[in-house]
Amino acid sequence: MARVCYVCGKRPHTGNNVSHAHNKTKRRWLPNLQTVKIITSEGDRRRVRVCTTCIKGGRIVKAPPMRVADGVAEGVADG
Repeated sequence: MARVCYVCGKRPHTGNNVSHAHNKTKRRWLPNLQTVKIITSEGDRRRVRVCTTCIKGGRIVKAPPMRVADGVAEGVADG
């Protein structure tokens, strides 16, 4: 999965590390992406990578937790 924000399209930036001796080596600054479950405009649940700026700015609607159906327990096998 690409390191791109689903909402704003924020991507990694490139530049140089510069040492005291002024030696330059390439480096990347990565966006702070978090995987979240959202509700799309069509009403579907979807897992996407969103930057924390968009999460804090309220640009997404987080999906509520799924409710477990009656009579079905998680991790319990019939025996």
